[in-house]
This record gives sequence, C-alpha cells and structure tokens, in this order.
Amino acid sequence: MALTVAGPGTRSYAFVIDWHIRLLLALAWVLLGLVARLVLPHGADIALTSRLFLLTVAVPAVLIYILYHPVLEVVMQGRTPGKRMAGARVVTREGATPTTGALLMRNVLRLIDSLPVFYVVGLICCLATTQRVRLGDMAAGTVLVIDETAAASSPGRFGGRLRSGRLHPEALALVADLLERWAELDPANRATLARTVLSRLDAGADPGVLATLDEPALHSRLHALL
Repeated sequence: MALTVAGPGTRSYAFVIDWHIRLLLALAWVLLGLVARLVLPHGADIALTSRLFLLTVAVPAVLIYILYHPVLEVVMQGRTPGKRMAGARVVTREGATPTTGALLMRNVLRLIDSLPVFYVVGLICCLATTQRVRLGDMAAGTVLVIDETAAASSPGRFGGRLRSGRLHPEALALVADLLERWAELDPANRATLARTVLSRLDAGADPGVLATLDEPALHSRLHALL
C-alpha cells in the first residue's frame, strides 16, 4: 500500500487547529466552574469550595487539555479534528489502523517531543527522518500520512481543486463528500451511488463499463475526478 507521508507543514497545521480546540474546551470548563462557584451559598466554607473547585474544575480542565489527543485518536481511529481538517491520519508503517496501545504510546512520548518548547525535539526528528516521524511515532511504529478521503475536503486541497476548474464547486463537494463517507456506506448502495455520480460528472464514462467496475475501481474513478 503506497503511503503519502505528511510533512512538517501538515503536522503543524493540524496541531495548531487541535491546540486551539483543546484550549477552548479547557477554558470553557473553567469558565463554567467559575460561574457555578459564584452562585454557591455565601455561607459555604471557603476551604471546602476551594477544594471542590480544584477537584471539579481545575483538574478536569487539565485532563481535557492532556487527554484530547490520545482519546480522540483512539475514538477516531488515528484522527483528530485538526488532522481531519489538514487531511492527515495516523497509521502503522504498513498503512493499517494503529492499535490503542500504539496510539497511547505516541501520545505519552508527546511530552518529550514538545521539549524544550514549541515541539522543537519533535520538529527536528520530523526534518531528520525519511518518514517525517517524531519520537512518539518511532516508539509506536506509526506514521502520519495524507488521508486521501479526508484530504478531498481539507481546506487547502479543496481550494486547489476549485482553482483547477475541472469540476463545478457543487459537483466537487458532492464527490468529496461521497469519498469521505465511503467507508460508512453500505457496499451495494455506495457502488450504485458511485456509478450514478460518475455517469453524470465524468463526460467520458460509459454506463456499460461503469456497470462492470468493482468498488476499488469506482473509488479510483471518483478520485480521478478530483
């Protein structure tokens, strides 16, 4: 399976998006806690309310910030919202979905990759290795690659295809959406849907030929439209 390795630019783009999301989530939790504390009875013990604030607000906010990456990568199978927007995904070196243990390992070592500040160690590793991996990826046996399904709808690549002028923007969005949802659709339905889309958007498509194509071939024809 051919893998297109994501470079430092894609990594940085995904990280910046994820950093803003997890920071905002943590701050929103803290703000909610502060509002709740203001409405506590005025006679409540100050020490007690301080301990409650620490346990119910400060600690959860820190956990939200720290666990954002490992939890979402496990739940979303190697993706995070930032990676999805950047059109990237974490996979094994063979291209498979990493195990939970591997995803947790790469995130535990994120602490080292982030040293001394701004992920200097991780960035140096990405620039020095052929597969553009950081220490966490080396230990977990993972690599960040371009996720063609998500890449079809990522902002940078989507804009590039619009400029190419081959498809109308609405048609481009339709094909990108179909590719993004491909794995979630019923095999029979997605094959029928793919043939319908190709017959309408691909000027050189022969309905007789489309009827003989299997799913991988239909998927490739959809990618060719982009």
